[in-house]
Amino acid sequence: MPHAYVSLAPLLPALGLTGPLDWAAEFGRAAPVDLEIGSGNGEYLVQRARAAPERNVVGLELLWGRVKKTLRKIGLAGVPNARVLYGDAHLALDRLIPPASLACAYALFPCPWPSSETDRRRLFGHAFLRLLNSRLAPDGTAFVVTDDRPYHDWVLAQVPGTGFRATTRLVGPDHATKFERKWHAGGQTAFHRIDLVKREHLALPLKEATPMRTHLVARFDPARLAMRDAHADDVRVRMKGFLFDPLQAVGMVHVVVVEERLKQDLWVEIVPATGGWRIQPARGCNAVMTDGVQMALDLVLAACEGAAGRGDGPA
Repeated sequence: MPHAYVSLAPLLPALGLTGPLDWAAEFGRAAPVDLEIGSGNGEYLVQRARAAPERNVVGLELLWGRVKKTLRKIGLAGVPNARVLYGDAHLALDRLIPPASLACAYALFPCPWPSSETDRRRLFGHAFLRLLNSRLAPDGTAFVVTDDRPYHDWVLAQVPGTGFRATTRLVGPDHATKFERKWHAGGQTAFHRIDLVKREHLALPLKEATPMRTHLVARFDPARLAMRDAHADDVRVRMKGFLFDPLQAVGMVHVVVVEERLKQDLWVEIVPATGGWRIQPARGCNAVMTDGVQMALDLVLAACEGAAGRGDGPA
């Protein structure tokens, strides 16, 4: 039966990758790499791939529904020079995209998130621009197109100290994306384009995974387990719930970890092991091992030890 997405071959799942991307190996050739940040349903990505077969184009998208539509467009268009990186932009730039490996990066109509400039969801803040600078080649360029003037002004205010020089101009509806068509149909005929040219290269290395310390607790009582949230510096850990299956003797703690601009929603499992119970990220959840995830494991350990001290449990 044909798949809705045609083929998964162009898919790069961020949480399934363990090291830096090798663009030449991925595409089978050495060629300039263009990155579309927030590639949506893939309209412009496929258009760009078809128009420039001598370049490799990569869409970076967080939402699976949009990734699936992009895969379908790539498959139907038959463009071998297109890929989709499925995951968070900060995670991808921090840990997967090698320094100085991009020829161009761009974003078309990113969500302005009308809230404070410290909102972790808002792209192209000061720290993000510095990171983006480090991933662009010395002669690399970037641009952002937005329909929102306040967001345009906010991005410009972030530029000093990022190694970029910014210029702006008004452009027409030239990109044929879903949101551009929406705004154009509503009467907007001009959009704000910010061009970012590197004045200097910033050297920011790829972040490496934090070595994971799993825990072994001699005993715990699931009926008495009391979880607590915690925060330290820029890391927040929220305990969302706990499930225990007495037949399989497995406990599962639902955890949300937010640190800097990365949010992870995962499960921590408490499973029988020689000498007690092992506390570790649940198999299959593909968590990125960070300081925040380690804090979550430590909090589950403290809760298990506290439960064991308050009464007799099942083991």
